[in-house]
Amino acid sequence: MPDLAKIKGILAKGELPLALSQLADLLNEDPHDLEALYLQAVACRYARLYDNSLETLERLKVLAPSHSRAHQEEGHVYRDLGNPPQAIEAYGRAIALNPALASSMRESITLLQGMRRDRQAIALQVQLDNLLKTPQPLVAAMDLLAQNKLLKAETLCRNFLQQHPENVEGIRLLADIATRLGILHDAEFLLESAATFAPADLQVRMEYVQILRKRQKFQAALEQAQKLLSAYPENPQVKSLCAIEHMQTGAYDVAMSLLDQVLVHVPGDARTLVTYGHALKTAGRTEEAVKKYRAAIAEHPAHGESYYSLANLKVYRFDDAEVSHMQTVEADGNLGFMDRVYLNFALAKAYEDQAEYETAFAYYEQGNRLKKAQSRYDPDRMQEEMAETKAVCDTRFFADHATSGADVLDPIFILGLPRSGSTLLEQILSSHSQVDGTLELPNVLSLSQRLRRRSGSGYPAVLPELTADECAEFGRAYIEETKIHRAGAPFFIDKMPNNFRHIGLIKMILPNPKVIDARREPMACCFSGYKQLFAEGQEFSYDLTDVGRYYSDYVDLMSHWDDVLPGFVLRVQHEDVVVDLEGEVRRILDFVGLDFEEACLNFFETERNIRTPSSEQVRQPIFTDSLEQWRHFKPWLDPLKIALGE
Repeated sequence: MPDLAKIKGILAKGELPLALSQLADLLNEDPHDLEALYLQAVACRYARLYDNSLETLERLKVLAPSHSRAHQEEGHVYRDLGNPPQAIEAYGRAIALNPALASSMRESITLLQGMRRDRQAIALQVQLDNLLKTPQPLVAAMDLLAQNKLLKAETLCRNFLQQHPENVEGIRLLADIATRLGILHDAEFLLESAATFAPADLQVRMEYVQILRKRQKFQAALEQAQKLLSAYPENPQVKSLCAIEHMQTGAYDVAMSLLDQVLVHVPGDARTLVTYGHALKTAGRTEEAVKKYRAAIAEHPAHGESYYSLANLKVYRFDDAEVSHMQTVEADGNLGFMDRVYLNFALAKAYEDQAEYETAFAYYEQGNRLKKAQSRYDPDRMQEEMAETKAVCDTRFFADHATSGADVLDPIFILGLPRSGSTLLEQILSSHSQVDGTLELPNVLSLSQRLRRRSGSGYPAVLPELTADECAEFGRAYIEETKIHRAGAPFFIDKMPNNFRHIGLIKMILPNPKVIDARREPMACCFSGYKQLFAEGQEFSYDLTDVGRYYSDYVDLMSHWDDVLPGFVLRVQHEDVVVDLEGEVRRILDFVGLDFEEACLNFFETERNIRTPSSEQVRQPIFTDSLEQWRHFKPWLDPLKIALGE
């Protein structure tokens, strides 16, 4: 079987029939080989088999909608066919996906000039000139980033910045890579530095605000956004940014007022309407949120996030006309990557509501397959890390660190897997007068990432190296950094589910917190996670085998924590809460050390902003409908059952 390197050589020699024959053999063996499909499309264009080239590109774009060079190649085909409008459209998609594609810019400029579209040509020429001024290593890094080759892009950026430490574009690019890798502490430092070097660079300063928000430094983000608004009072992007920061601090009326002003500048802007809908949803104004999402669809029928936002309310039902329209939009081969993902999940929810489970599963499977194709998740590496955590954090380890950490009682950690009933537990506990509900706080995860990169040991091997003073400092920093989310109660909740992997670190820096493991029946929990399109993280959820393995590894690690820290974790089974609410509530309050309050049973009456996918569900009394929903999909869940094992 020929390899791609040899086929590229054959193509370079112009031996098109031989190249096409060998590519056909490769694709018979693996019809999903993206590089082979791309080369086949190129070879067909060289051979002037334009229809064949376009057909191959359609297959490639369905498999990989964000493949920028597929869109560029489509532009070349339409250019050669003498169809400038479609060529320009294809080049535009390519440039949006990969701003390092100078060829797409040049070809577009030529075509635009030929059509007398001089204003667009001039704007694109400015973009091309800026690209050509960009140092070549950074252009190469931009290209790698567009291909999701993050580590190679990071190496290029770091090497360049060693020679040019104040290059703002290089710093921005490295910050983008750090953000995608989840190293938010580094990204914040980089963007703060870039904003210092280039205080007049609006894009840099907006990105600095965004990273502060990602780190949940909401007050600091708002202060920076307000400074931008003072400097650019009529800029709709800045107004929108400021509105989002007000939302994070709970000032929804101010945020909506700003969004109203944005919509005066850009009437019908889908992104603004969806943001408005999210604000209304979080504040519990569901019917108004629906109107905003539907308004976004009316203005931009291909805006996938609008449909998914409706589906993600969990209480909205699409009618037949909406489903038919979504199918038509999703069938467009040029639909953007995330638009397609959103529509697949929305269609899956629509068909599930209609009890057409086989069709629903097909859409869930397609949406997850697309997300997994862009993911860097490695289930073997995750399993190794959890095994290493068990090896490092043994009984002797905790005996050696028995006196470390900050001696505070404030935090209540609710952890486990997503879709395990943790939002319900948070709503119950935050209904107590002594407890503040907050968010899924990233502080522990961020600390683990910093420690992972601190030395050659890596994480969790670095944990035994931490001194008692360091542990106490980390604990105090956690309490200080999370103050912004609190409203003055003695206790507060950190509901980040992934913290179960870091109970050892939590115990080192905060020896006396309360830790609750929200557990749900494995098939129900795993399939519910598979059905949910998470905003970020939870990359194990895009594949049934991966999510099953992750759940199994989670159960194994939690069993280890029970062995080495007996009594430290309270396990709460979701099904038990549904069957015996009062009994489980009393049990949880006893564990936390709080007196019983009737409000905890009437949790659905508690008014607070809830930002998780379960927000509408926990505003209702306990219901049992979701416990067995996974059984509707049982015929297609064998990979999950096998991964879970006994």
